[in-house]
Amino acid sequence: MIIRCDNCSVSLQLDESKIPSGNFTVRCPRCQNMLRVQKDASGKGLSTVQQLQASQPAPASPDGKAEFAAKESGFQINSALKSLMSALASEKGALDKDTEESAKPRRILLCLGARLDETAKILADAGYKVYIAQTPAQANERLRDGKTEILIFSPDFAPELGGAAIIQQKANAMYSSERRRLYLVSLEDTGATMSAHDAFLRNLNLVVNTNDLPQLPMILNRAINDYNELYNFFNKANGLMPI
Repeated sequence: MIIRCDNCSVSLQLDESKIPSGNFTVRCPRCQNMLRVQKDASGKGLSTVQQLQASQPAPASPDGKAEFAAKESGFQINSALKSLMSALASEKGALDKDTEESAKPRRILLCLGARLDETAKILADAGYKVYIAQTPAQANERLRDGKTEILIFSPDFAPELGGAAIIQQKANAMYSSERRRLYLVSLEDTGATMSAHDAFLRNLNLVVNTNDLPQLPMILNRAINDYNELYNFFNKANGLMPI
């Protein structure tokens, strides 16, 4: 049986005489990702092509499309005008960056359980482009496009697939350059909102208690602005856009 890791894309050959009956999990030897092997009606594992077809990117939420489009259009127009003004007044140096980071349209990936619909609506209404993952594989495919830099997950995300553990594991296995470009948020019933100590110990960027969910856009803007300020000179030196 050949299976494909949905994290690093390596193909693994399994001895069918040694695999258990029913669906099972196996650890990828390259990236340590936990893979759930699904079988078809005949009891054999899905082919690599079938696995690729099943691993679709997390789709976008239909809510908030107009708000995000307007915000993105305005941001692009302002950026183009600033570039033009900077070129026309080059003797005065480049223009200072816009300190209002919240003006930047942001894409956010949700890997949530019971609070999914509520969270998606709150963020869509706030102008975020919201993507919704039902499985870890969908989340991984959406992150591959490189445009989604914020991920919110919860302990009850796809528990039958080990969803929350896989998300955390993926973050832990990233190189520092990759991890720096992924803003990872845990939405949970326990833990203190914006506890830097708790987030640091768990390799997260932010912890948000579900009691504070109505204020999530404000919390995110404040936390991400602080994060971008921390890496301001690093991003400038490496030609990177802030999150």
